[in-house]
Amino acid sequence: MRKVLFSILVVLLAAAFAISAFLVGSYLLEGKEQKEKYEQLSDMVANAQPQSTETLEEGETAPSETVDRTIILRDEDGMLLCYKNLYEMNDDMVGWLKISGTQLDYPVMQTPGDNEFYLDKDFYKEKSDRGAIFAWGEADINEPSDNITLFGHNMKDGSMFAALNAYVDKATWEENPMIIFDTLTDFHTYKIFAVFRTTATKDKGFSYHQFVDAENEKEFNDFVAECKELAYYDTGITPVYGDKLICLSTCEYTHPDQNGRLVVAAYRIS
Repeated sequence: MRKVLFSILVVLLAAAFAISAFLVGSYLLEGKEQKEKYEQLSDMVANAQPQSTETLEEGETAPSETVDRTIILRDEDGMLLCYKNLYEMNDDMVGWLKISGTQLDYPVMQTPGDNEFYLDKDFYKEKSDRGAIFAWGEADINEPSDNITLFGHNMKDGSMFAALNAYVDKATWEENPMIIFDTLTDFHTYKIFAVFRTTATKDKGFSYHQFVDAENEKEFNDFVAECKELAYYDTGITPVYGDKLICLSTCEYTHPDQNGRLVVAAYRIS
């Protein structure tokens, strides 16, 4: 009887190991495929934008780090040519988000009326655990709203919004405080003013994503003050009424209620 039980246990353990190996392999394979897909999109953007010749050798192809953002090329409708092809591939695209020196280099999607559509779908609307970066549906990207919240998964392989984890350390902010968030018609740069943690549990946390347009100066100032109050450290920066903000939001796994959110808040400087 013991031999039978032992044999059954061995079979169950082997099956569990095989399933675990399959799941890990599937996760890694999807990660590789998604990384290649988004790198192709990034290359399309870079290749459609004039390159900065100061940093290139003759005949060298420029990565996205060396594109010349001082040259603005638009079509007859005002759309930036570097994003035109991607928009024609998927008209849910509303912009591009990038932090230099990190993996964070992605198109931004928006689906008003279905905020979570891209929670589990990639740029091509194909099923993906990594999803895509997407904007809160009620926010106006082009006007723009006073605050636009962008969501992304905190992936263990360093993709999507995993780069935000480093900003818990002030040294990371000091070295790299800038965020690129372009619309389809204009290049824009933002500077981080607060990095904070809160909870997404209803009626317990700070509902930063629901702040879209301030009714008055006090409401705007109160929002900024809450961001700074919760912040891991003081950046010495306080946006003023009229500034345009973005909040980059991802899951945070150290909060006591297990429903934490890490938020990187920035204001537009150009």
